[in-house]
Amino acid sequence: MKISGVDIRPGNIIEYEGGIWKVAKIQHTQPGKGGAYMQVEMKNLQDGRKTNVRFRSADTVEKVRLDTEEYQFLYEDGDMLVFMDQNTYEQITLPSDLLGDARPFLQDGMQVKLELWEEKPISVELPAQIEAEIVEADAVVKGQTASSSYKPAVLDNGVRIMVPPHIGSGTRIIVDVYDQSYVGKAS
Repeated sequence: MKISGVDIRPGNIIEYEGGIWKVAKIQHTQPGKGGAYMQVEMKNLQDGRKTNVRFRSADTVEKVRLDTEEYQFLYEDGDMLVFMDQNTYEQITLPSDLLGDARPFLQDGMQVKLELWEEKPISVELPAQIEAEIVEADAVVKGQTASSSYKPAVLDNGVRIMVPPHIGSGTRIIVDVYDQSYVGKAS
């Protein structure tokens, strides 16, 4: 399906220069002189290269449709991850770098979506939000305003995030996997 260069959104999978690319970030720019364009940061799903490309509204790109299948994460074997198809119980082994920055959030037994292109897995999508426990949090500094002051904290998976001052060690929170940001307290 062809889409205009200015209709590209983060998360889209597009075909560009003979490769399959996942859009990471976009920035719409309207310079004072000349036409508007979309600055697109994307990653090649076959070899991991990253690039920045400018697309004008007249440019068109092919949006790729991927098949998605539900899998369950079983265990880690070195730098490889083993997943199981929920329907056939068939196991598949994939490199851990397919997850990118979301890798620390993968938990045993977690349900994930594998995106397949020409029946070959090219990306793993985790749930958007997960529950994690704070294992270390800095003390609150007296006199800081409560409105927008956040403090650093470490999750049980080793990831450092910023949390509101009232969150302490041992608290279970909800974390956005892809922004690596605090969403709220777990109930």
